[in-house]
Amino acid sequence: MQSKAVARTVRIAPRKVRLIADLVRGKEVGEAISILKLTNKRSSPVVEKLVKSAVANAEHNYDMDIDNLYISEIFADEGPTLKRFRPRAQGRASKINKRTSHITVVVKEYADEVDTEENQEVENA
Repeated sequence: MQSKAVARTVRIAPRKVRLIADLVRGKEVGEAISILKLTNKRSSPVVEKLVKSAVANAEHNYDMDIDNLYISEIFADEGPTLKRFRPRAQGRASKINKRTSHITVVVKEYADEVDTEENQEVENA
């Protein structure tokens, strides 16, 4: 069983969010939250809040055990880009792209993978 949480149109560039996502991908939820608390990046509080939301969804909607959860997937897709212009020298203007992100976190239970591996072994025998 899996549970997910999505934050849409977050005003941080996806390239910067992916740096944080790579730190916590595949980690246990408690370890991931402690890593995010100590990481000095602007996107880490946003990702931390999203991980906590995914855990709350898992507990409330699917009755999963919080201690057995890990982050199976986390990714940042590109959201809509806000296009702005900045005045430059000699009457020119240059374009500024203010990028946004759609961040997705998926958590799973450890016990699910053990069960599916046992089922595959039984089928193969």
